[in-house]
Amino acid sequence: MEFDWNNAPFDLGSLTQREIEESFEDAFAVRLMPDSPRFGVQARFFNLGVSAAGIGIVSVYRTNGRQVRVLHARPFEAEERFFYQRKTEQMLAQ
Repeated sequence: MEFDWNNAPFDLGSLTQREIEESFEDAFAVRLMPDSPRFGVQARFFNLGVSAAGIGIVSVYRTNGRQVRVLHARPFEAEERFFYQRKTEQMLAQ
């Protein structure tokens, strides 16, 4: 997966580009398609994944199928961590 980091449209804050990329490589990452017309028209998607260091990261991104452009990323909030853990447990139970 190739990432476009030219002129990142947001402040990384406490995260690094590598940590965000690792969250997309997470085998248990949850990728969501938008259910809102606002995001659907703009073809934006959501990724919830964990970096190699165990940092949960939620990202909003767009892709052309070859390259990923992260529009925003931040650490998980409590509800997102719970959702990610629940989805991970469901995948492992299959």
